[in-house]
Amino acid sequence: MRAVAGGAAAVLVAAWFALVEVLWLPLRIGGFPVPLSIPVAMAVNLLLVTWTHRLTGSRVAAVLPALVWLVVVVPASQQRSEGDVLLIGDWRGLAFLLLGVLGASLAVGRVVGTPPARGAAPAGSGSGGAR
Repeated sequence: MRAVAGGAAAVLVAAWFALVEVLWLPLRIGGFPVPLSIPVAMAVNLLLVTWTHRLTGSRVAAVLPALVWLVVVVPASQQRSEGDVLLIGDWRGLAFLLLGVLGASLAVGRVVGTPPARGAAPAGSGSGGAR
């Protein structure tokens, strides 16, 4: 139950952050671009995957925030039939996509590559090896 509740919470938080990051990307202060979304995307993707794994203990649930981020961000980079596009097509949009995916990939790699916790059942059939 903990994995399901934690996974659902992580999905909602990841979707919210991804949407906010996309909308913050064209932020300008005094006429100068302030790409706040770029470091936020990397940091949030790193932290959310790690926290989800710690909260739920599930590797599958830990991967969900990274997938949700992609599900929100990739369609935002594509032009709609009306000609609208949310993700700007300059260096900020490219850096946002690159560093967001990099943060998620590093966190997922760290979570998936760690050995199971102590006391967890060993993987395999227990028959003594492959034949």
